[in-house]
Amino acid sequence: MNKQASEYDSALVSIANYINDYKINSDLAWQTAKLALVDSIGCAMLALSYPACTKLLGPWVSGISIEQGARVIGTNYELDPIKCAFDTGTLIRWLDYNDTWLAAEWGHPSDNLGAIISVMDFVSRRKEQYQKSFKVKDILDAMIRAYEIQGVLALENSFNQVGLDHVLLVKVASCGITTKLLGGGNEDILAALSQAWVDGQSLRTYRHAPNTGSRKSWAAGDATSRGVRLAMMSLQGEKGYKSALSAKQWGFQDVLFKGKPLAFARDLGTYVMENILFKIAYPAEFHAQTAVECALNLHYQCKDKFNQIEKIHLTTHSAAMRIINKTGPLYNPADRDHCLQYMVACALIDGKLTADSYEEQRAHQPDIDNLRAKMTVSENPQFSKDYLDPDKRSIANKVEITFTDGKVIADVCEYPLGHKRRREEGIPLLWEKFEKNLHSRFSALRVKQLVHLMQEDSLLEMPVPEFIAQWID
Repeated sequence: MNKQASEYDSALVSIANYINDYKINSDLAWQTAKLALVDSIGCAMLALSYPACTKLLGPWVSGISIEQGARVIGTNYELDPIKCAFDTGTLIRWLDYNDTWLAAEWGHPSDNLGAIISVMDFVSRRKEQYQKSFKVKDILDAMIRAYEIQGVLALENSFNQVGLDHVLLVKVASCGITTKLLGGGNEDILAALSQAWVDGQSLRTYRHAPNTGSRKSWAAGDATSRGVRLAMMSLQGEKGYKSALSAKQWGFQDVLFKGKPLAFARDLGTYVMENILFKIAYPAEFHAQTAVECALNLHYQCKDKFNQIEKIHLTTHSAAMRIINKTGPLYNPADRDHCLQYMVACALIDGKLTADSYEEQRAHQPDIDNLRAKMTVSENPQFSKDYLDPDKRSIANKVEITFTDGKVIADVCEYPLGHKRRREEGIPLLWEKFEKNLHSRFSALRVKQLVHLMQEDSLLEMPVPEFIAQWID
């Protein structure tokens, strides 16, 4: 470590060293990263069906064009890499269907793909300027590192408990990784990381009643985009701030983290990618995934008897109690897909839960609210303990239904379908999800070709610009 680097906060040094020096030798991490890329692309393709998302895409100012810019998957937009990162990140995140990480903090590490893909396409298309180009394998390498930075910082640092939004960690990870991709050295990465921590941090206001809104669907795109902007500024010579975290009174830890130092629960490696959670069966906020599975299991036992239900009791864990336990009116899709009771009601009534379940046409039918009115929710302390146990990381929920004749039916699910412990069961279904999402955008023949492309080992050697071109509308 050089003298200059040693003057930076130790957390920044650890992240920079990991970005620069760590050798990825985990076959499981590489295999899972490819699945994560497949899943993220599929989520983006499905999001293109929703006008509330697509209206946000395109150049900062209408009519502006860029030659040899970064291209937005699924569209004809060719943009600067900062706006492209916003668009790509927003597409992947829009439907709350991309992979997830749950710990003291939660988040969606695939949000970083907005920056990773956009910068790699931009740099590779301007090979003469940057003297480098990237292949799909490089996307996976960057994903593993970005996932690890975001995920390990989330293990013991709860930003939500001080009102900060988890997309802060997307900005940090995207910023550090893209500085490296753009040609930055260790000092550049440190400077950029410090900029990300001192940057204005987002509140969680828009994720919670009474202010829940669609910003939660583009906040990650904004964060990954901001990471690219700060990386570029640092490479233009902007100075770093060596005690950005630890400075007394004015540093991140004192101002925004109640004086608590950032904690690394483990050394940075490949742990997060190996243990990432996939949303396979339905676009539900991940703390509710097992509750929805329980509801679907109970659907056929109560589908003709909803008027005979006296009460429904949901037993969950502390994180779900804090962020998705909602009563009263729900005003938009962003409100509904973060309501435990709404998701369970939909699954019980319809026997399915899709992105359309949150839209106005379904939400305005009275049967959902009628069922929600019969629900109570409580925390099981053991569920909460197992949620934080590094050897379990379970996300348990129980649904218990009592009928007017006294009959009780119930189901409990500890690990969701996308959990590492159910990976063998989940992988074939993940490919089915991917194929189904592609059908929302492409012809049957083209879907078959794209699925084949993503399954081939030769994919890893494909140049990134050629890979992006496969998804251009």
